[in-house]
Amino acid sequence: MAITFDAATRRILDGKNFATVATVNPDGGPQASVVWFRRDGDSVLFSITSDKQKARNLARDPRVAVTVFDLENPYDSVEIRGHAELVEDAGKELPKQLSHRYLDEDPPPEPDDVVRLVARVIPEKVHRFSA
Repeated sequence: MAITFDAATRRILDGKNFATVATVNPDGGPQASVVWFRRDGDSVLFSITSDKQKARNLARDPRVAVTVFDLENPYDSVEIRGHAELVEDAGKELPKQLSHRYLDEDPPPEPDDVVRLVARVIPEKVHRFSA
């Protein structure tokens, strides 16, 4: 069954908020990091380089949790649990989009040998909290 984000979830995801992405390390423990992201329909996209632990974790085990809270009201948050699909971002377009979303400018150039990936989070469960 496909998950559809409701209006309150879309509002949080469309705001200039940060996401915490949690993946599963090889030993079964959690690995979490804060990332820039954007909503694409009813999924969430973030950019990673192929050499990062979260990229290796997602390639091995695609389970992921993404938590976003509203910077204007930290008691308003959403947690998305699901799996991530990784695809190469050969043109490095997502980092440009995210840099414009958060900083209104292009990102600094990266060496050509840096491999960028787009992680698309496909939601399986969405939990909203509001106080």
